[in-house]
Amino acid sequence: MPEGPEIRRAADRIEKQIGGKHLDDVWFAFPELAEQAESLVGQRVNTVDTWGKAMLIRFADQRVLYSHNQLYGVWKLHSENKPPSTKRSLRVRLVAEGRAASLYSASDISLWQERELNQHPFLSRLGPDLLSQNVSSDDVKRRLIDPAFMRRSLGALLLDQGLVAGLGNYLRSEILFLSQVHPQKRPSDLTAHQLDVLATVIVETTRQAYLQAGVTNRDAWIKQAVASGELRRQWRFSVFERAGLSCHRCGSVIERMMVGSRRLYLCPTCQRLD
Repeated sequence: MPEGPEIRRAADRIEKQIGGKHLDDVWFAFPELAEQAESLVGQRVNTVDTWGKAMLIRFADQRVLYSHNQLYGVWKLHSENKPPSTKRSLRVRLVAEGRAASLYSASDISLWQERELNQHPFLSRLGPDLLSQNVSSDDVKRRLIDPAFMRRSLGALLLDQGLVAGLGNYLRSEILFLSQVHPQKRPSDLTAHQLDVLATVIVETTRQAYLQAGVTNRDAWIKQAVASGELRRQWRFSVFERAGLSCHRCGSVIERMMVGSRRLYLCPTCQRLD
């Protein structure tokens, strides 16, 4: 499933495609949305943003199109008269000035009034978005030491969208490794300095993944990995998908474990439990 940085980059592409333009055509696959399609024709697409892994397309009349890609959804951009060749099922198509944004295969799609978004069953449970909202490392630290979160293991907590929205499996491994924290540690186990480091890494690594198209590794480590013949899927990460390879920091062999039914990668030396 795409994580927050990938959804944010997709939102940027959609905004470049149809943002600021008035819709000439709107099509929805689902009947409850199809009956509202005509009312969106002529509406201006004000902005396209994200909240965690959800996409929010905001229109001038204060309506918002919510969508969540889940496992299989994908947005494709194309000319109005040249739809992409795909076997996926079309769910949404928005057309403006000859350019189209089409959503395929997703099933979680709905249209909301801006003022009612806080009642959305998914959005109402989310923490702040690290990419679309003004979130500082101090904000993240305060959430880490909140009684609702501070006694939970970080291996599970970092996937909880209620802490901060947008983190997923690869970011979890990267954040813990770069912070030198074992996944079984809890925020309440960390020193004030360790909490500062962890909160800063959460913010900076997520933003790096967004700005560098999923690359979360350090430049010096990338050069070493490329020189040793590693593929991009390995060198783009500091630790994720590197089981059996050497730790960039200390040279120990990277291990893989399962936490919350999801794979997690760590260095047994840099991220000691004791």
